[in-house]
Amino acid sequence: MKTIARRRRPFAELRSCVFLNQRPVPGARHGAANRTTGYIIMEELDYGRAERGIIRSGIFELGYAIEGQGLPVLVIGSSLYYARTFSPGLRRSVRLHFVDHRCFARPVRPAEASDFAFDRIIDDIELARQSFRLERFAVLGHSGHGYMALEYARRFPDRVSHVVLAGTGPNQGADLAEWAERRWAAEASAARKLIFDREMAKLAGDIAAHPHERFKHLLIRLGARSWFDAGFDARPLWDGVWINDIGFDHLWGEVFRDIDMHALARGVTAPVLLTLGRFDYLIAPPAAWEPFRGDFARLTIEMFERSGHTMQLEESDRFDAALLDFLHRN
Repeated sequence: MKTIARRRRPFAELRSCVFLNQRPVPGARHGAANRTTGYIIMEELDYGRAERGIIRSGIFELGYAIEGQGLPVLVIGSSLYYARTFSPGLRRSVRLHFVDHRCFARPVRPAEASDFAFDRIIDDIELARQSFRLERFAVLGHSGHGYMALEYARRFPDRVSHVVLAGTGPNQGADLAEWAERRWAAEASAARKLIFDREMAKLAGDIAAHPHERFKHLLIRLGARSWFDAGFDARPLWDGVWINDIGFDHLWGEVFRDIDMHALARGVTAPVLLTLGRFDYLIAPPAAWEPFRGDFARLTIEMFERSGHTMQLEESDRFDAALLDFLHRN
C-alpha cells in the first residue's frame, strides 16, 4: 500500500478527550482511504509518537490509533475503547496499533450481515498490517476478538510473532454458556448478584433510547459479571464508540458459537499467551480450556486473581509484566 496523502495535526486540534483514571485519551479520528485503487489516503493526527487516522475498507471507515514505542503489537477491536484499557506505562515498551474491525466502524451506507463475514474481518486486519507497514508483529485479541487474532495468525503465520488472547473462552457455544451460568449461580456473591439485577433492569430503557447500540448497552449493564469491582462504571470506556449490532449478532451469535478451537489452535504455530480473570463471569470457567491445551504449539496461561473480563485495565501492572515477559521470552 502506498500512502499518497498524510497530514500532521498539532495537539491543540484534538477534537475530544476522555479522562479515565486520570489518563488523557484522545478520541479524534481523521482521514480517508480508497481500497479499490490500492492506495491509502490518510490524514493523521501526530503528537509525539501517537497517530490517528482512518483506513477505508469497502463501505467501512476503520479508525486506528498508533501509540507508544517498542515491540509492535496490533490490537483488534475498537480503536477508541481498547486504547483506553492499556496502561500508559506499557506504551514505553510496546508500539500499540489499535484498529477498528467492521463492527466498530462507521459505514458509508447501510450494512448487511454479509458485510461482516469472518473472512472479510481477517482481510481487514491484513489491510491494516499493510497500511502500518508491519512486517512481523504480535497480534492481541480481547474477548471474542481472540478468535480473530488466532484466525489471522493461522492464515498469515509468517507475519505473526506472538498471539495474545485476553479474556477469551474456547467458543461462544451453548454448552460453555451454560457452564458460565452454573458458575455464576454457585460462586457469585449475593451483593454482586444484586448489582447485576439492578443494572439489567435498566437495559430495556437503554435500548429504547438508543436502539442501534444494543450490544454496547448490554455490555455496560453486564458489569457485575465483567469486572472484579462489580460496581465499576464502564460507560467512559465506550464514549464515542460506534456500534454495528448486525455485525455483532452475526459474529458473536453465529460464527463464534461454532468455532472449532481444536482445529483453530492446531493451525497456529506462533506462541500463544492466554490471560484469564478469576472473576470473569462472561465466559466459561478457566477449566474449559483444559481439553484444548495440547492443541497449541506453545501455550502460556496466566490467571489474574483480582480481575474480571479486562485484566489489562484491572491489573495493569501485572498484565504489562506478563505480556512483556512473554514477548521477550518467546
